[in-house]
Amino acid sequence: MTLHSAIHKAIGDKDFVLATDLDGTFLGGSAEAREALYNLIEDNRDTIGLIFVTGRHPEFIHDHTDTYGIPLPDYVIADVGTTIAQVLSPGIVLPVPALEAPIAQAWAGKADQVQALMSNVDGLTLQDTPFRHRLSYDISPNGFDATDLAPVRELDVDVLISDNRFVDVLPKGVSKGPTLRRLINVLGISAERVLTAGDTLNDISMLTADLHAVAVGGSEQALYDQLPTSPKIHRARGEGAAGILEAIAAFDLHPTSGSF
Repeated sequence: MTLHSAIHKAIGDKDFVLATDLDGTFLGGSAEAREALYNLIEDNRDTIGLIFVTGRHPEFIHDHTDTYGIPLPDYVIADVGTTIAQVLSPGIVLPVPALEAPIAQAWAGKADQVQALMSNVDGLTLQDTPFRHRLSYDISPNGFDATDLAPVRELDVDVLISDNRFVDVLPKGVSKGPTLRRLINVLGISAERVLTAGDTLNDISMLTADLHAVAVGGSEQALYDQLPTSPKIHRARGEGAAGILEAIAAFDLHPTSGSF
């Protein structure tokens, strides 16, 4: 049996934790801004923790951090909040069954029912990705009517439309924000030390989870429209990684001098 170990100092002991969406957020912005943010994290691994909170699946995380020089996170909340995984040496992303148990229970028996009903909705294509505790669809440019999802919503699941491009069907009450709150509670991370970052409507539960939050520049208009006014929520001018750096400085969560 192969044993893996944690790749970094325990995240609960770090001064600052960034919990960030990937596409358009951590992976967004200029190459210069991404390099500055990634270097800030890598140069301060003893004080900065990193959690990816994404609609992507764990295999995507492993492949991209290994191939593109993206900093390895300490933990991953994947599949729009329905997967919780720890990243272990040498970059293995392993789901944590004990943390996922309530999610799995809420999804039990739902996948076949959801897929049968969704097959009757025009303008949707099931994504070509592994599914564990959710189903996700791409929206076609024409033919989709959100009111056709009413029968699916009656299955005691949550249906989330984001960026006018995606439909995610999730276990009831499970999304990025609630899952992140559960994880930081289990890991003993103070809420005041966390910054969440996102750019589309499927990040709304994370950005309104009573944590420091940033909607990076260029975010989906629907996200801006639904975000409340709060001293904990920063609407950044900088796009992607630049917006994250802007918010770290604005909230004084970690020194960023000279980063960008």
